[in-house]
Amino acid sequence: MSDDVVWHCIRHGHCSFMAKIETGIFCRNPYNVTGICNRSSCPLANSRYATIRDHDGIFYLYMKTAERAHLPNKLWERVKLPRNYEKAIEVINKHLEFWPQLLVHKIKQRLTKMTQYRIRMRKLQLKVREKLMTIPRKKTQIGNTKERKADQAAKIDNCIRSELRERLENGCYGDGIWNYPDKIVDIDEDVPEDEEYELEYVEPDDIGMEMDDDMEDFESLPNGEDDFTDADHVLHELVEKKKKGSKIGKRSTKVMNELLEQDEDMDSRQRTLV
Repeated sequence: MSDDVVWHCIRHGHCSFMAKIETGIFCRNPYNVTGICNRSSCPLANSRYATIRDHDGIFYLYMKTAERAHLPNKLWERVKLPRNYEKAIEVINKHLEFWPQLLVHKIKQRLTKMTQYRIRMRKLQLKVREKLMTIPRKKTQIGNTKERKADQAAKIDNCIRSELRERLENGCYGDGIWNYPDKIVDIDEDVPEDEEYELEYVEPDDIGMEMDDDMEDFESLPNGEDDFTDADHVLHELVEKKKKGSKIGKRSTKVMNELLEQDEDMDSRQRTLV
């Protein structure tokens, strides 16, 4: 079928890729170079056609010839374009050397446009931006209804608590109820704010009495040149505590033994000197 017949059927008949809007008639076919529905840009009505497509950031040059029209699986020939813009232009000039200049010019314009938006995409990826998250409408409605019901239940609980407090204060339940929960009547309400604390005098504990006895024993020790030394005072206190039944640890027993040995050495030296 000739290209003119195909274009006549598309233009005056039905085309699934055609999009008519107020500004004009556009084409949704991914192989269209310009995106406009006209005779020179239609990929279906031209047996010799070329375009550029993007696959994951990589540009490819697609070419279609009339010799492969009977092979749908091999209809388009694909050539990978380099990332450098000047080298990509050289590849396009090499493969489309004998093609119509109008089509080659449109392909170069498409390459320029796609290169520009790829640069903008890289800049946007490097730039820190806020991520917008969508919230489903149904979940928000469910959350609002739950919140409203919780507020209503809280109001009912407060009303019941206040009613029970009033009844307890009025004495509706009698004076025998003392095990009511703290949620109904606050404990802090029973304690007056300006409470005066009374002074009380109490007897000393057993620990205080023992300390007084120790002090009395210490004061009753003799004073003079022939009095006990500091080591004797410590030994005397330890012996008194042991007699009273106080508990002495292992460390204190070691200290007492060392002090006894020192005392014996001093006595032996004094006897030798005399």
